[in-house]
Amino acid sequence: MSTRSLASTFLSSTYARVGVILIIPPLTMALLANWIAPHDPYILVCDPYQKPSALLPLGCDDIGHDILSQLIFGSRIPLIVGLGSSILATSIGVSIGILAGYIGEIVDTILMRLTDIVLTIPYLVFVIVLVAYLGPNLWNMILSIGLLGWPSIARMVRSQVISLKTRLYVEVAVALGASRRYIMLRYIVLDLVPLIIPLAVLTILDGILTEAGLSFLGLGDPTQVSWGLLLYYAALRGGFITGAWWWILPPGLMITVTSLAMMSMSQGLDDALNPKKGTR
Repeated sequence: MSTRSLASTFLSSTYARVGVILIIPPLTMALLANWIAPHDPYILVCDPYQKPSALLPLGCDDIGHDILSQLIFGSRIPLIVGLGSSILATSIGVSIGILAGYIGEIVDTILMRLTDIVLTIPYLVFVIVLVAYLGPNLWNMILSIGLLGWPSIARMVRSQVISLKTRLYVEVAVALGASRRYIMLRYIVLDLVPLIIPLAVLTILDGILTEAGLSFLGLGDPTQVSWGLLLYYAALRGGFITGAWWWILPPGLMITVTSLAMMSMSQGLDDALNPKKGTR
């Protein structure tokens, strides 16, 4: 399928169109923050708890930061953590799934037992412990989320590989003397693309939500503003008690919108890459 045909099929899905529309605001904010934010998010520009106005559409926090500027710059960390952790988790999961499914035997047994062990670990609890131990910064969050987010991907990839390696063209390649490496790279990996891409997008969603949870618990990078960190400071410094909705509602809404965008685009990609399931 050509790139143009794939894009057309993707956008024919209602889920995909909704996802693209929803992802535009956070993505635009992240890419153009330096140009569209009215103020530096780290300097004081107004009175504490100043309510929204024409000059300050989202008002100020308890010490005088512009909430709108913080919201715009805060879009970067969730997307970076989501993308980075997705790349790491997907790479690990796909590699383990391919090796376990194609080689089989003792390799399959060892890798699947490892996967089972990681699956039994309480994901969020262990991520919290790992980030707290390594230190609350951007790269440690990506590492912690990515290292614990691969087992479900590995299981799904393994199941698909077991099915793919019985296909006639794979058996012909084996009969002709093709190496395992060649077969995995030339046939197996390419046939896994329709499965991997939607899974990777969903894993971005997991990373975004986990980063928001970590930041809300005070384990986010304190040197970088993020939506979760905005909610953390609102809870810590009286935003909820004083009813400062302009401090609480916008970051919560942006997390929700971005999550819905990722879910919708994952479904749209699944529709486009797996047309036999039917376009929704």
